[in-house]
Amino acid sequence: MRIIKESTLRAFAARHPEAGTGLEVWRRIMRKEQFQHFADLRRCFRSADQVRVASGNPVVVFNVHGNEYRLICAIHYNTCKVFLLRFLTHAEYSKNRWKDLL
Repeated sequence: MRIIKESTLRAFAARHPEAGTGLEVWRRIMRKEQFQHFADLRRCFRSADQVRVASGNPVVVFNVHGNEYRLICAIHYNTCKVFLLRFLTHAEYSKNRWKDLL
């Protein structure tokens, strides 16, 4: 999979250094794999969830660093691209405001 704007991952890790290792592991797995659909993705990331947001589109939510952070991505399986949308703390994610912005 091609991660669109890997520099965004580095920025997330710089703001939250304790999540850096988890983000790096996620990046390595995503770059190595070619997921055809969400079920394929779940084989590697068992805690990933697919969520429909205000726009009506689905996004995928990954738990990072022992469930302390959430990485929210749009995944286009047909083009093998992953778009990084948000990186939130568990508390920010739980407020659900992010769904209205996507």
